[in-house]
Amino acid sequence: MMKVKFAILGCGRIANRHAQHIIRHPEGELVAAFDIHRHRMEGFCKKHGCDADTTPEALLARTDIDIVNVCTPNGLHAEGAIAALKSGKHVLVEKPMALTKADCEAMISASLNHNRQLFIVKQNRYNPPVVAVKQLVDNGSLGKVYQVVLNCYWNRSEQYYKESDWKGRKRLDGGTLFTQFSHFIDIAFYLFGDMDEHPCGFLKNANHRDLIDFEDSGVFSFTFRSGALGQLSYTTSCYDKNMEGSITIFAENGTIKIGGQYLNTLDYVATNNLILPEMPGTSNAPNDYGHYQGSMSNHDKVISNVIETLNGRSAIMTNALEGMKVVEMIENMYAKAQWVSP
Repeated sequence: MMKVKFAILGCGRIANRHAQHIIRHPEGELVAAFDIHRHRMEGFCKKHGCDADTTPEALLARTDIDIVNVCTPNGLHAEGAIAALKSGKHVLVEKPMALTKADCEAMISASLNHNRQLFIVKQNRYNPPVVAVKQLVDNGSLGKVYQVVLNCYWNRSEQYYKESDWKGRKRLDGGTLFTQFSHFIDIAFYLFGDMDEHPCGFLKNANHRDLIDFEDSGVFSFTFRSGALGQLSYTTSCYDKNMEGSITIFAENGTIKIGGQYLNTLDYVATNNLILPEMPGTSNAPNDYGHYQGSMSNHDKVISNVIETLNGRSAIMTNALEGMKVVEMIENMYAKAQWVSP
């Protein structure tokens, strides 16, 4: 058994989730971490029993690290990942992979040039309902898919943005589709393939006008390359709490809604005598950050996949080309959208 030795760049909330699952895995070891906020870094390293390096360069120069988990703000993912890859480390990048396709391409180039693996965090792919529907799609049981509808209705409060030094800022955050709902775009791509290049959408900042540099609500219509129609409706202005995160599939042999707040339940199933694959256990709870919740907490499965892959027993669940495709789709949606005045 070879222990995989991890380091973490960025010691914010999601980094704690990474650290917990690295430490719990019998073949994982958390060696070191770095954050530009020294007090936060020292508290994180004390909590998780790892070294606190004084600079990112010092961390990347270490020879006792196999892989670097990039948990920095979205706009810094590419910079951190490329530096780590050039230092000879494998890399696991939190979602979104980056904020532009060009940055994703540079990350992939560094991965290939330095012969290192580049993993992307897309933990919702492990949700049991998603796993079950993926099997139906892949084996053709659903028949022709007619339409796919995504509804993403969450709450992000004033406190959520004011306690952060990067969320809501265009350069580092990127936008609501990147930070809150890129997982939903990924699941649509994972199940049904690429979208066309001509989405039609409308954006509005309805309730966060003094807090963020971009939209808090949007609607899009598009088609998949397969010919299926697609719709996306989203907001972070739900009153008080998250309401729903769902994908409804209308197909030749059935209608299925993966729902709950985080794609974690099967809310509606009507099929032409189809037998759904057995659900592989129950979903984990959502990532809980105190006064708000995020997507499903399947980071244990992400870390396990990294370790299994680096030890030669598995393949990457979400590769860099897939991560780049999701970024490209979001980038294209934003480019084609029209703004609606408040």
